[in-house]
Amino acid sequence: MPQGIKTLVVVGVGLIGGSFALSLKRAGLVERVVGVGRSLENLERALELGVVDAISQDAGAACRGADMVLLATPVGQMEKVLLAMAPELSPGTLVTDAGSTKSDVVRLFERCLPQHLAWCVPAHPIAGAELSGAAAARYGLYENRDVIITPLAASDPHSVGQVSALWRACGARIHHLTPQGHDEVFASVSHLPHLLAFAYVDMVAGKDNAASCFDLAATGFRDFTRIAGSSPEMWRDVALANREALLNELTAYRAELDAMVQEIEAADGTALAERFARARSARHQWYQAFLKKS
Repeated sequence: MPQGIKTLVVVGVGLIGGSFALSLKRAGLVERVVGVGRSLENLERALELGVVDAISQDAGAACRGADMVLLATPVGQMEKVLLAMAPELSPGTLVTDAGSTKSDVVRLFERCLPQHLAWCVPAHPIAGAELSGAAAARYGLYENRDVIITPLAASDPHSVGQVSALWRACGARIHHLTPQGHDEVFASVSHLPHLLAFAYVDMVAGKDNAASCFDLAATGFRDFTRIAGSSPEMWRDVALANREALLNELTAYRAELDAMVQEIEAADGTALAERFARARSARHQWYQAFLKKS
C-alpha cells in the first residue's frame, strides 16, 4: 500500500494531471490537490469540477510544503516551472512528470534540481488522447494502462517505489526503462504515428479539392487521423525533444515508402501483397495481445 499524500501539486491540470488527481482522491491517497497552470479559466474549471481543491498560477509558491509534485505540462514548459520550484521544494518532496520524452526531462531535472535528485522520478503514463483541459480529466483513466518509470541514476529506491505504488493505485501497470530506451521505443510507436497523421491531414488540407476530400472521407480517414487532433504545442515539443530517435524513424519510414513507390511503379503486385500480408499479420498479433492486457 503506498504512503498517502497530504498535498499533491499538479502543474498542468488536463487529462493526464487531472485524472491522476481524481484517481488518487478516489483511492483515498491524497488529502489536498493544488492545481497550477497558465490559464486561470482552466484552473477555475478544475476547481468547479472538484478535480483540485485549490489553485495557483505561481508554481514556486504552490510547491511550498507539498509532499508530491506532478509536472503534466508540455515538455517545453518544464524548465521554467522547475526553476521556479527549485528554491521552494522541501527535502523529501517527490517530483515526477508525465512527459512523452524522457532523456530531455532527465537533463532538465539534473540541471534545475541538482540538490533534489534523490526525490525525482521521471515517468510516462501511456494514456494520452486528443482531449485537453480540466474537463477532460476522468476517474479510471489509468486502469489497465502502462506507465513507464525511467529513474535517474541518483533517484532513491524508496522514491521510485513510492511513485510506482501511487501509479499502481490508479490501476496502472508499471514498466521500467532507461530514458534512452524509452525514447527509442516511443519514437517508433507513438511519436512517428503522430507526425504522420499531422503531415497527412496537412497534405489533404492543402489540395485544390480539399473540400471534396474531407466531405467524402469516412471511417478509414477518421481512424488514421484521430491523433492529428492532438495538441500542436505538445507535439512540437515532443518532435524537437526526441529529434534524434525520431529522425531515425522518419528515415526508415521514408525508405519503406520509397520501396513501395518502386513496387507500384513496377506494378509488382506480388511484392505489394507480401508487404501488406506481413503488416496485417504483425498488426493482428499485436492487437490480440493488446486486447488480452486491456
